[in-house]
This record gives sequence, C-alpha cells and structure tokens, in this order.
Amino acid sequence: MACHPSRRPSPHISDQEVTRHSSNAAGTERHDPRPLTPLDPHGLLMLSHTLFTCAEQSEIVRLAMRHVSALGPYHAEAGYLATGDGLSRVLGHDAGAPTVDDVRMKELGEADGSVSLPERYWTWAFGLRGAGGLLGYLLVSSRSRPDRQGHFLLSTLVGLTSAALSLTVTRAAQHDNAGELSRLRTERDTALRQLDTMRTELHLQQTVHETLARVAARGGGEDAITQALYELTGLSTLIEDRFGNLRSWAGPDRPDPYPVRSSAYQEEMLRQVAREAGPVRFKDRLIALARPRGDLLGVLALEDPEATADEHTMFALDNAQRLLAQQLMHMRELTEVGLRLRRQLIDDLLEGTDETSAYARAEAVGHDLQRTHYVVVVHWPGNAATSSVTRAVEQATATTATRPLITRRGDRTVLLTEERPDDDAVYTALARELGTPDGAIGVSTRCDSPDGIPRCYQEALRALEVRQNSRQRSGTTFFDDLGLYRILGPGNDLRELEGFVREWLGQLIDYDAEHDTELVETLSRYFDCGGNYDDAAAALTVHRSTLRYRLQRIREITDRDLADVDTRLNLQVATRVWKIILSGRR
Repeated sequence: MACHPSRRPSPHISDQEVTRHSSNAAGTERHDPRPLTPLDPHGLLMLSHTLFTCAEQSEIVRLAMRHVSALGPYHAEAGYLATGDGLSRVLGHDAGAPTVDDVRMKELGEADGSVSLPERYWTWAFGLRGAGGLLGYLLVSSRSRPDRQGHFLLSTLVGLTSAALSLTVTRAAQHDNAGELSRLRTERDTALRQLDTMRTELHLQQTVHETLARVAARGGGEDAITQALYELTGLSTLIEDRFGNLRSWAGPDRPDPYPVRSSAYQEEMLRQVAREAGPVRFKDRLIALARPRGDLLGVLALEDPEATADEHTMFALDNAQRLLAQQLMHMRELTEVGLRLRRQLIDDLLEGTDETSAYARAEAVGHDLQRTHYVVVVHWPGNAATSSVTRAVEQATATTATRPLITRRGDRTVLLTEERPDDDAVYTALARELGTPDGAIGVSTRCDSPDGIPRCYQEALRALEVRQNSRQRSGTTFFDDLGLYRILGPGNDLRELEGFVREWLGQLIDYDAEHDTELVETLSRYFDCGGNYDDAAAALTVHRSTLRYRLQRIREITDRDLADVDTRLNLQVATRVWKIILSGRR
C-alpha cells in the first residue's frame, strides 16, 4: 500500500453551503462570493443530494463546476452538454477563463482525453455519460497530476454529475423506467460505498502518520518505533541488525534466548527481501529493510504466523521502516562525526596542541582531559591494513571507566586512556579477540596535563620497541619497568648515543658492513640470553660451534675481553642502544 499525501479534510459542509450555487425559483443563477468549504467524502454525499434535485441540466453542470476547486488544487475550465448538433458550452461559470478550443472538444469523439490549454500543466476532459451515451463533458485543469485520492474524488464527482444528468433526461422524457432508476440507485449506492471505504482508509492512514510523527517528534529510538508499530498492528514487532542480532522487541512471546541464525540463512533471507521494494513475507514474518542510500542498517519485522496482516498492516510497516531508516542513518552520521572529532583530537594531542583548546574540544566530545592519562601503543603484525585491531582494542577496553580516545598511526593503534592497563589484561583480551598472540603493547608513564602527551607517546613507542626487540617479543611493556632504557629514552642527545655505540661497536659494525656478516646481532643475542651458549645458538638458529667461532672473531676484531665485567656491561648496553634506540643503524 502506498502513501498519498493530501490536505486534511475539513468538517462536513452543510446543505446550505452545497446549495449556495443552485438555481432560484426562476431558474436563473445566483452567485455567492463566499469561498467553498473543502469537500471530504461526506461533503460529496451532501452535494449529490443537491445535484439529484436539480431539474435543469445546465444547472447540474454549473453546480459540479462550482465545486471542483473544493476537491483539491483543481479548476473547472468549462462544461459542455451534448445536443443533437454536437457539444454546447454551458455559460455563466467563469468569464475570465482562457478560451477553450470547442473544435478540439468535438474531436475527442465521445472519449475522455487530454486537452491542451495555455499555462496549464494538466487538463483533462471527463465525459459525463448515461445509459444513452455521452451527456456532456467536464473540463478540469491542475498544476500537477492528481494523486490517487484526488483522482477518486474527481471521478466520484463526475459519476454523481452523470447520474444527475441521466435522471433529468429520464424525467424530461417522462419515462418511468423502474429498471433505469434501479441502475441509477445502484450507481449512487456504489459511489457511497466507495466514499465510505475511502474515508475509512484515509482515517487508518492518518492514524499511522500521526502515531509515527509523535514518535519522531519526541526523538524516540528503536524501542519507541517497535512499540508504536505493535500498537498500530497488534502484531509483535522487532528490530534486528543486519546479522540477525535482536535490538528491540515489542509485544508478547519474545523468544528467550533469542535464536541465533546461521550466516547463510541470514544472507539468503536478506537477498529475498531486498528483491522487492516494500515489505515482504518470509515464512512467519513480514519484513522490511531499513536501507537509506542503499546501506542496510537494520531489519524491521512483524511476527505474523497466522497471516492476518492486511493492507493497513503493510502500510504501517512500510512507514515505520522509513522512520527507522531515518533514525539509524542519523545515528550513524552522529557516530561518524563523533569518531572523527575524537580521532582529530588525539592526533593533535600526540603532536602537541594548545592546552586551552584541547580542554574545550575534549569536553565537546565527552572526554575529561583534566584527569590523569596514559598513552598506549598497540602493534599486531598481520592486521596493519585492516581496522580489526582498532575494533578489538575498543572491545578490550570497553570495561574501563571512560571510553579511551583511539587513532591509527601507520600499522599501530594508539590509545589515550584514563586507566593504566593491568599488566597483560589488555594483551590477553586482544590475543583472544584477534586469534593470535603475536602482538606487543607499549604503555607510557602517567601524564597529568595535555602538554605532556607527546612525551608519553614517545615513551609508549620506546616501551613497544624494547618489547619487540627482546627475547619475548609478544606481551606488554611499561615504560616504568624499562630501567636502564628509561635513561636512554626520549629527550637524550642521539649524537651522544651514536658516539657511545661507535666507541664500543664501531669495529664490528664496519666489519659486518664490509663482509655482510652479523657479528653485532650475534653479540646482542648472546647478551640477551645471559651468556648461555645453547640459548643464544637457538635464538640465532646456528650451531653451537658456529656461535663459538663468531664470539672468537668478535674478541679478535674488537680486542675486548668478553669475560671482563665492565667490558661486558658496556658492550651489552651498546648492543641494546644500537638495536633499540638506533634501530640497528650501521
């Protein structure tokens, strides 16, 4: 069932209003300047009474023309009566009307049809017919084509006028034909029944529009929509997301637990429903898809196992689906705007931004920047090109007191959160969510103001790098726990560090570059394994004898005693700085 917007009908007109343009005792026309009240179906019935009491055919046509404009945005251009010589114009309606080509009217050949008039978008000649054939024409114009209701009202007026003309013909011929009178009564009764049906349908449609309009005006969400549709139809109403997860239910017999359908079943159902423009029956449900701009945002359905739904039910479901689509699209747009503003805020905070504006922007997106914060950097190899890590991070941190600010930096996800992660709790949740433990997390020290966030970001990066370059590359590292690496952390002079590395590892770095060897990496792994030959050989995936040979070459090239405590300490620090701080520069 489609929705046709129309004017709200006025209260029913009185007999006096209908007969303001009828004939007087002498049969001449009386002009009443007062505007006509818009006609509703009951008003047409009152008009029909006056039409059927008119004795003159010209007066019947004039009265019908007089009330065309009361049916809607229409205008009666002319009226005609059929005579022995053809068509005769009915005079006295509108002297200022544009000239109508009477020859064109005759060319219609007793059929209804379009007539071209200057400055008129739509003009139609409605034939007035009786049992003997064509009785005349009613020429009506409009700035737009009539909708379904307008066409029905115009056709009803034409039918009533035709019946009234037929009655005058019968009276003039003084034929007391009971069969003809019965037919006319049948036509009138049919028109009355049609009017009554139309009035009932309009009332039901109006109820749907008003109910859903109240829901929209009050800012009602999904629960308000399902409740309103349940009250309109009497059928249990539900909303699901596109995956079949229940979002809202109104009415009895809610399943508990709600059934989980397979992905194949859900996709097949969505494909079948999407083939149709409106609501579709699928097994025991009537289903409508909320898909504004082609994006499927939700599924609105009615439980109807007894197949009791009628056109009114379909009309209500269709209109509720449109309201749901608007609501879901509005929610999506608000969410996207919020995410974009939050992402821009954390990006600026990581780079360094004005503190006053940072507080104002944070408050606008619902984040309290006055509290203590931590910067957390997450890297999960294999998921860098997707948003799966970001979604997993959001889910893993959903239990925190305040929703963190999240952004992406290359293949890493960065969080600004009020709570310091509990040891490996976030790592464990992410490993479970992403299905692999091969990830690392770096956590900064506490940050008490926005101007300290860039420093904390560098601390979190350093903690992540230390974790990824350690023996146990997966897990969480806190900058607080870095010990010596905190001294070598952000803010130190890189040139001093490079000088220290050149002093202790320069010969090995040059030898590796010249001979394409890995002596510095070998020494680094040896120290990481605490000087254990077996563990170091396994970490380097070489034989124990190969490791011994490499260590001997290191002693020869550097002329350093690896057994000396101070030498071992400086070499180990140098390899750490080379590997983590300088990222293995040669």
